[in-house]
Amino acid sequence: MSDVYEDSLALHQRSRGKIRVIPSIDVKTTDDLSLVYSPGVAAPCKAIEANPELAYEYTIKNNTVAIVSDGSAVLGLGNIGPLAAIPVMEGKAMLFKKFAGINGFPICLDSQDTEKIIETVKMIAPVFGGINLEDISAPRSFEIEERLQDIGIPVFHDDQHGTAIVVLAALINAAKVVGKKLSDLKIVINGAGAAGVAIARLLKCIDQDPNKCTPVRSIVICDSKGIIHRERTDLNYIKKILLKYTNDANVKGGLKDAMKDADVFIGVSVGNLLKAEDIQIMADKAIVLALANPTPEIMPEEARKGGAMVIGTGRSDLPNQVNNVLGFPGIFRGALDARAKRISPAMKLAAAYAIAGCIKHPFPDEIIPATLNMTVASKVAQAVKQVALSEKKLND
Repeated sequence: MSDVYEDSLALHQRSRGKIRVIPSIDVKTTDDLSLVYSPGVAAPCKAIEANPELAYEYTIKNNTVAIVSDGSAVLGLGNIGPLAAIPVMEGKAMLFKKFAGINGFPICLDSQDTEKIIETVKMIAPVFGGINLEDISAPRSFEIEERLQDIGIPVFHDDQHGTAIVVLAALINAAKVVGKKLSDLKIVINGAGAAGVAIARLLKCIDQDPNKCTPVRSIVICDSKGIIHRERTDLNYIKKILLKYTNDANVKGGLKDAMKDADVFIGVSVGNLLKAEDIQIMADKAIVLALANPTPEIMPEEARKGGAMVIGTGRSDLPNQVNNVLGFPGIFRGALDARAKRISPAMKLAAAYAIAGCIKHPFPDEIIPATLNMTVASKVAQAVKQVALSEKKLND
């Protein structure tokens, strides 16, 4: 059996980069050259100067996304820096192109200073139709995304919202399989970083129209020190905000205490945390989404031994892979097509339901589409675009 890491090294060495820039026009004559460059190129330049919106008509802005990272929280590798982050950002650019036809370009910044990152993104924004923030550590990632929402193009931290959207899609169908309502679910989230916080916000319908989103019954979040509760004195500002809509009963203790009678476990933390006996204390027909990579918090066979009915992981070699690739290509495709200024809460909710809707008859080993399902992105894009256009109409 081949070693995936050795094979990947060999592939990257052969390819010397997984993406390249190619011209969309074949320049064969001096007439061609005069149209694409001097003197003809002055015409679109002047047109855009007079009407900046024409940049979407005359340049790559209409279909190009910057994938911005500082290398501070790359996959499960941690703070490996901008150079080492390039292969991941290149891979993301490939997925943008493959699933949504979008030109993605890796921008790996040699700074982990919040102000410098914000300033840099603002300065490069003119050429891009959207900004995908990637692998930036929490809590800085929250501030960076929030302060970039007014730059006129969508800025979306995929580690937060992409993960949350795909988790919600999985839960929509998992709840059907186990015969429970989303609104009745008691949920435990292990991991209070970017993904854990965004999952909690989306499942509790924070930022959503209350008439269009039904929150889950309850959420308790754990970090590396245990349950996040009101008596803890070591909480950062993000974790303090979490307590406004989680842990209503102010439960204290560790992860195992939180899991008692829970309907759902969502892990966005580290591998090998749980055993079968930990699942046994959960409610009947438990749902386990163990998303740590490459090693889940609990392996499916162990979770099944403990009585879990539906199990998902982040791994491609196991059923029910909960992977952001089901979300971000279609989300950006829809936002770009609608020329949205931002990706709104309603657009995120629409994306989750579009992903879930790709599975007509969910069962325990199929609650979410396969990551290579080429129809998902277009369905997500259509749902996101429709919401974006509706919101534009209301605001005009």
